Amino acid sequence: MSRHAAALCIATAAVFVAMTALEFLYFRNLSGGLPSLDMRVTGFTPDEGMAWLTALGRRGGEIILVWHYLTFDLLFPALLSLTLVSLILATGRQLRNFRAMIAPVQALVALVLVLPYTLADYAQNFAVARLLSDFQSANPDSLAFASALTVTKFALLAIPFAVIAVFYLAGQRRSAEGGEQS
Repeated sequence: MSRHAAALCIATAAVFVAMTALEFLYFRNLSGGLPSLDMRVTGFTPDEGMAWLTALGRRGGEIILVWHYLTFDLLFPALLSLTLVSLILATGRQLRNFRAMIAPVQALVALVLVLPYTLADYAQNFAVARLLSDFQSANPDSLAFASALTVTKFALLAIPFAVIAVFYLAGQRRSAEGGEQS
């Protein structure tokens, strides 16, 4: 899988650009300029969540549900996760200790680092999609839960990014030193 890291990065970036373009060029117009709930890295209050849902109305909610949650955001967490796994493998294999592990263990390590993000992202998508599809389910508890999942998703996403950065920097240091000291 590490051989496909570049192609996965390009595909992930393309989907991310499409999602971001939809957010800024279309979805924010539907919500009166309010950012989508899953774009709020630090979460949102129940009042902020309800304001977004109210501004969208049923029609706007259906549009975002179809054009975001049932299309791009159904694909994106899996695609990003595959990309992160491949980057962990590619950068990890520059390091002697990681390279010494058998391939299935390397893959398991990468998967364990990425899977929590993947599950949190899909759980968050499901929670927000439920709010969009059934406005009656929007209450302070369901909105607080969706907010907590949003924050959790971004916090768990930071872990594989940090590991990739550490592996990359350690590999660069090893290359600069010209030896196998990692």
